[in-house]
Amino acid sequence: MTITIRTFQAADVDGLAGAFESWPKPRELFADYRSRFVAGDLDLVIAELNGQTAGFLTIVWASAYPPFASGGIPEIGDLNVLQYARRQGVGTALMDEAEFRVGRRSHQVGLGVGLYVDYGSAQRMYARRGYVPDGAGVVLDGVSVTPGSMIRLDDGPTLMLTKQLR
Repeated sequence: MTITIRTFQAADVDGLAGAFESWPKPRELFADYRSRFVAGDLDLVIAELNGQTAGFLTIVWASAYPPFASGGIPEIGDLNVLQYARRQGVGTALMDEAEFRVGRRSHQVGLGVGLYVDYGSAQRMYARRGYVPDGAGVVLDGVSVTPGSMIRLDDGPTLMLTKQLR
């Protein structure tokens, strides 16, 4: 089993779209990532397992989340590992590379994680890696949810986390 981590290339749009066709990851998303990558707004890291696409993540250099934006904290986003490649070190390899890349530009990194069971593995991984909540509580659309609010528990609400890199 060989995990290869590499930087996105413009020709990867169709391959990623094909690998993630059963997910809610349309080709247009990857085309948008290509545009933002070319503009230098984000970095896209791809993982391959034995030569096959296994996962990817993005690094957004100027986060839209206000506390990260004001602190100049890059944000790791959209971490995805295909089912066949889970529990084989792919997510860890992607995170290692992301933290390395961010660490060349910033002393801190942030990310958001979903709150329901599908995010359980990610929640545990981030805790093991030393990520801590930023103190804003549950965040929806970049804003802390007011106590007593009724919200839909889907992919929108997140807990924002940070990690000191150096």
